[in-house]
Amino acid sequence: MYQSAKYLAQIIVMGAQVVGRAFARALQQEYAASQAAARARSTTGQQSAAASSISGMTLQEAQQILNISTLTPEEIQKNYEHLFKVNDKSVGGSFYLQSKVVRAKERLDEELSIQSEQQKPQSQQNTET
Repeated sequence: MYQSAKYLAQIIVMGAQVVGRAFARALQQEYAASQAAARARSTTGQQSAAASSISGMTLQEAQQILNISTLTPEEIQKNYEHLFKVNDKSVGGSFYLQSKVVRAKERLDEELSIQSEQQKPQSQQNTET
């Protein structure tokens, strides 16, 4: 009886060690993948985060306000003009909503400029090679 309890305890300890090693390995792999992804998007993410911080509005929020799915200057301008006119105080609109529309357009314009700046170095590299 004592012998079987001893074997059972050894099996439990060995199982816990195997699970513990596998868990530690999985954590190391996840950490390495996370670091690689962070490095890959560091410049874009930093500029976009800075723009969000300055404007007080995220890119997603700005897209929702102006009902934009793709960042094209024409679509942004068209939706901006429509929503700005609809929310004009003289036609019974809301000044608060109108200001949100303006801030959303500013945020989207900033994102477009960030994207165009990033495309310039890429196109210069392509022409040099």
